[in-house]
Amino acid sequence: MTFTPEELAHRLEKFKTNLTKQDAGWEKAVLMDRLNNYYFTGTLQNGVLVIPREGTAVFYVRRSFERAVEESAFPEITPFKSFRELKLKGGGTLYCDMEKIPLAHFERFTKYFTFDAVKPADAAIAKTMAVKSEAELKLMETCGEIHRSVLEEFIPSVLKEGMSEVELGALVQGEMLRRGHHAVTRTGGFGTELHLGLFCFGESALYFNTFDGPGGVRGLHPAVPMFGNHHIKLKKHSPVFVDIGCNVGGYHTDKTCIYSVGRLPEKALEFHRICVDMQNKAAAMLKPGATPAEIFRKHTEGVSEEFLMEYNGFGNGKVKFLGHGIGLHIDQYPVIAEGFEEPLEENMVLAVEPKRGIEGLGMVGVENTFVVSPEGGRSITGHGFNVIEV
Repeated sequence: MTFTPEELAHRLEKFKTNLTKQDAGWEKAVLMDRLNNYYFTGTLQNGVLVIPREGTAVFYVRRSFERAVEESAFPEITPFKSFRELKLKGGGTLYCDMEKIPLAHFERFTKYFTFDAVKPADAAIAKTMAVKSEAELKLMETCGEIHRSVLEEFIPSVLKEGMSEVELGALVQGEMLRRGHHAVTRTGGFGTELHLGLFCFGESALYFNTFDGPGGVRGLHPAVPMFGNHHIKLKKHSPVFVDIGCNVGGYHTDKTCIYSVGRLPEKALEFHRICVDMQNKAAAMLKPGATPAEIFRKHTEGVSEEFLMEYNGFGNGKVKFLGHGIGLHIDQYPVIAEGFEEPLEENMVLAVEPKRGIEGLGMVGVENTFVVSPEGGRSITGHGFNVIEV
């Protein structure tokens, strides 16, 4: 069992508190997303978590009930085959994880239950997940050390002129698995996919990307626009952009490093140094009470207009955020961007990723994962921020 009964009970109470802030009169919530239910029960099964405001929450499991009982310290787990077996009253307002439930699946559920209104519980879930426990931080720190060692030590040992993006990605993926990476990179957005991350040589990192991030990628194929490309080969004096996730026990860290075979042009090195300074400035502000929107506004102060022309990204691929929360999803609440005005709390974890595209060359920049603390952000993915020349 990954999480104790006490921790699971605390998570459930935090969720109820957050939902009460949203609606003081809420009565019932139903969660169906497997990752949301893993967070509250400690087991990743096909099921439905029924949470009444008063009374006992029950995790109904379709498959596998036996595995759920073996893995989970959640106190109330029961098998079911049909939604009709759920002990749930219709009527009133139902809160559910609307961002995650397919409409057809929800319609099968409402064959047996009708409600006056259905409202989203997603914000309350996201805010509950945002502050990490000691057990979660331990998993993420283990993850961050794997991340650091592979990107800062292993990649420089295998990088060579003439290799393809996919060759590098395959070597890195194998090494990460050997060191304890748990193979998946989970994203929170609707319809988004990410296989480990991005391996891009030169201008490949400026190509159009369907994923909402500052780095581009040509990818394996139009049907799989991710990971890297078989035909793009590494040239000297060209930036190598590696932006990948790592996963231990379901929890992610996020990290980007820039490499080169031979020295990069001075303008690229200058822009990279600006990105590092911006990351460090933002990280210093990751303290309880600071707001993500304020950090976003302040982190570009004093930066030249020339730099900001292709920041954060390139062309139409630029994004309007500096960083994002991270945990069971690689992209979660809160976001360091305009509009996020709720104060940070101690032990929130965020990835900070200032990056700058350079026409005709590629992408420079940095990303690391930080824990919010009274002293500012604490990096758990290392401190090797400079371009790594091999």
